[in-house]
Amino acid sequence: MPYEYDDQNIFAKILRREIPNNTVMETDYTLAFHDINPAAPDHILVIPKGFYVNYDHFAAEATDAEVVDFTRVIGAISHAIKATPASGGNGYRLITNAGHDGVQDVPHMHMHIIAGRRLGRMIQPA
Repeated sequence: MPYEYDDQNIFAKILRREIPNNTVMETDYTLAFHDINPAAPDHILVIPKGFYVNYDHFAAEATDAEVVDFTRVIGAISHAIKATPASGGNGYRLITNAGHDGVQDVPHMHMHIIAGRRLGRMIQPA
């Protein structure tokens, strides 16, 4: 198996309620909470409750219900924080990191919703 899930990572501990979080939204398949070290006024982490290492692992092995729920939670939160054009917002950024070169710090698939200010360019030229 190309993905080995480490059930001692911080997000697994949050899902088991061993570490508290500031929950924004929770469903049967997804948990969203405020980042403890925000990069912008709005910085929310969205994680599936399943044991997925990164996005390609999630896309390959999650059920349709998990994928749909995760996607809908991101949309609902982006709208609720008034970051979407439909809610009068100026935009937002979704970021997920995978592996060493992607600088993934926590080996549990997660998406960052970042908004609330102009964010600048995503990656500087090499």
